[in-house]
Amino acid sequence: MVLETVNENLCVNKLIASKKDIIMVEGDMIVPDSKPDILNTICTSGVVCIYKKDVLDEKVRIDGNINTNIMYLADDSQDKVRGINTSLDFSEIIPVSNAGEGMESVVQTKLKSIECKVINGRKIGIKATLEIDIKIYAKEEVEIVNNIQNAEGIQMLKEDLRVNSLVGMGENKIYTKDNISIDTIDNLAEILKTDIAIVDKDVKVSYNKILAKAEAKIKIMYLTEDNRVNSIDTKIPIVGFVDIPNVTEENICDLDYEIKNMIIKPNAPEEHSIYIELEMGVVAIVYEEKQINLIQDLYSPCENLEFNKKKITTITNKQTRKEMKQIREKVEIDGIENKNIIDVDVNPIIEKQDNLANRIVYTGTLEINFMLSNQDLQMEIRNSKIPFEYTLDGVEDSENINCKLDVEVANQDFILQDGGMVSSNIDLMMHTDMYRNTNMNIMNEIQTNGEREAEDYSLILYLVKKGDTLWQIAKRYGSTVDDIVRTNGIEDENRIDIGQKLFIPRYVKTGITYA
Repeated sequence: MVLETVNENLCVNKLIASKKDIIMVEGDMIVPDSKPDILNTICTSGVVCIYKKDVLDEKVRIDGNINTNIMYLADDSQDKVRGINTSLDFSEIIPVSNAGEGMESVVQTKLKSIECKVINGRKIGIKATLEIDIKIYAKEEVEIVNNIQNAEGIQMLKEDLRVNSLVGMGENKIYTKDNISIDTIDNLAEILKTDIAIVDKDVKVSYNKILAKAEAKIKIMYLTEDNRVNSIDTKIPIVGFVDIPNVTEENICDLDYEIKNMIIKPNAPEEHSIYIELEMGVVAIVYEEKQINLIQDLYSPCENLEFNKKKITTITNKQTRKEMKQIREKVEIDGIENKNIIDVDVNPIIEKQDNLANRIVYTGTLEINFMLSNQDLQMEIRNSKIPFEYTLDGVEDSENINCKLDVEVANQDFILQDGGMVSSNIDLMMHTDMYRNTNMNIMNEIQTNGEREAEDYSLILYLVKKGDTLWQIAKRYGSTVDDIVRTNGIEDENRIDIGQKLFIPRYVKTGITYA
């Protein structure tokens, strides 16, 4: 006989696959006829754009390009600094086990390194290393049995759980554009270097919509007509909506941004400005917190029960934190005397994560690249490193928590001092996303199948062994936890000791227990 159950629906955002990979992107560039020959390169920078990604059977295809700026020393009588821009296209198929068509993906791409090699005065070889982090998700609807109606005599082991159930997942494109003013005395000749970072991320959840807010932090280095190098720092807003049905203000939302396309070009010289246009992709994953009373196990002392049982993994205790980490250090740079700091790149790298009691400790390094020039505008790159440590305090059960840390360079300031020392003032915004995985036993199609074979005892003596629980003992001997607790005068049913003697009474359907 099939028993009537009380059910509740839960949607699990199941992580199907996770893979990190390194891909190499290589290509050659011919120097345009309008540019002088290359003597040597000074620096190479790039911005990664991902304009398409597809989840296929057992693989993921990623198409994009690296918008590359090369600053070089021209091979002419004046040895001027010049710049050229190119787009390095790539299409990569990455094997990912268990991936399948129709699944959702979150792909994060980081430019790990990019370098140029002068093949001859008119040809450059470019080699870039990309770090790819792929996560594949599939939505799974599960039905949880909360209770059994008319369940006389059926023993149920229940657990109160607070889990994060998936509400929905969606994505959209956001377009933003602006004209960035430069100094009015500057007549822009060439763009030498471009850096873009997505910062100040924020999210607001309203009914059926996700409002995604962020800023594109843009730094552009340029050459003027009178052979000066200057730079401009600015932020332009990124605002857009992602439609997801049944979203409410109480829900929790994860957002991931990626640059899909970009246009950066000088306007007419008399306008003293640079045109910027960005196409952004934003992916939103929304969860609701649910309190469920889950049946983990069940049995009947007097009847045989049959049911289907499977284990699923979902997430719980999802939360985010934002904290500022300040770094104030002095670094020594050889040969920096009598030179100017033109530009500084700061790249935070997390090298180690230690989950300790009630805290998580991250150990990392700031890789700092200084671009220097002398009075003759001769440029060179010098490198330095600053080790740092970040501690996330107040993390309950930190040994069993999953953490994702994103580090954003919020502010940076470098002051050249005497003796080759540089005073470094760097503010890092630490974004931490935390959650726990929890395993749940899901039961369905519960039915009775005849009476359980009667035991020919009324009371037995049992010695507690390592790993025993009252539930396991009661289930094994066809008794109940309540009867064992009452018979043995146990104060805390969750605490029994190895070697403890227990009297196990037989369960009687009338409710009478014989000692």
